[in-house]
Amino acid sequence: MTTSPGPEELDRVVQRLDPRARLLGSRVVQGGTSAQVVALDVRRSDGADTRLILRRYGDFALRQDPLIAEHEFRLLRLVHTAGVPTPLPHGFDQTGAILGRPYIVMDYVDGAPEFAPADLDALIRQLAAQLAAIHGLDLDGPDLGFLPRIDDLVAALLRRPPAALDDTLDEGRIREALERHWPPGQRNPSVLLHGDLWPGNVLFRDGRLAAVIDWEDAALGDPLADLANSRLEVLWAYGSAAMEAFTARYRSLRPIDVGNLACWELWAALRPAGHLAEYAEGNPGREAAMRAAHHAFVARALTARSERSSS
Repeated sequence: MTTSPGPEELDRVVQRLDPRARLLGSRVVQGGTSAQVVALDVRRSDGADTRLILRRYGDFALRQDPLIAEHEFRLLRLVHTAGVPTPLPHGFDQTGAILGRPYIVMDYVDGAPEFAPADLDALIRQLAAQLAAIHGLDLDGPDLGFLPRIDDLVAALLRRPPAALDDTLDEGRIREALERHWPPGQRNPSVLLHGDLWPGNVLFRDGRLAAVIDWEDAALGDPLADLANSRLEVLWAYGSAAMEAFTARYRSLRPIDVGNLACWELWAALRPAGHLAEYAEGNPGREAAMRAAHHAFVARALTARSERSSS
């Protein structure tokens, strides 16, 4: 998806939301991986100027969920109403009739990810509190029936290994351990999972958390799935001490059984296999550091899993 929508196409998107509104300008926002992100400056029918965000889904996201535009729209509506700081969605098109592929339009949130925060402790506390709050949402189950079960997603991933394993990330050992212990059993009530709560999907403004974005990996299941993935991402972004502080803060706010955490950590470690260069955004030095941290993360998880099995 290398080409951007033209002004006429984007104007049709705007007028589909409000027939009397008009497009003032647009720009592609860098950093989107599963979707092309375009900021739209719009003059509404009441004369007020506003900025919206258009997410135009890529092939990978559509293969994972062909109805992703509709599903993300419905989920964002639910969590926004429930009080989670997320962009309010305004519309979607699942048909691809305007832009050639599905898209969603939502509010622009003034904020940015913080990878070098002035107060790391404060950021970690906010990240952990937000994850605990998402897991504590009291949402009507049937309303989330369109979301997959995380257990099913992991089982499918294990059933379909790639033609060539990523030996640089010990993919073979991780898969072997997971297959031996999967499913790990669930001791915690199922919750709404964001699916990819990492520092790049959280916007901050003036040191305060402003929004949680990119919900296309949302699922239902054991909160350990989110906790394990966030632990690895926090490790990559801020280091091991921050990872442990994040975990401790989360557990102080939402006590859960962490007996199977190592198993979910192995699943989290499997996700970047074959794609670490993309995670590192093509930066060789960053990729090397992420690889070293990943090896340590996997080694600890394998040891913990082994000790639990023998106890």
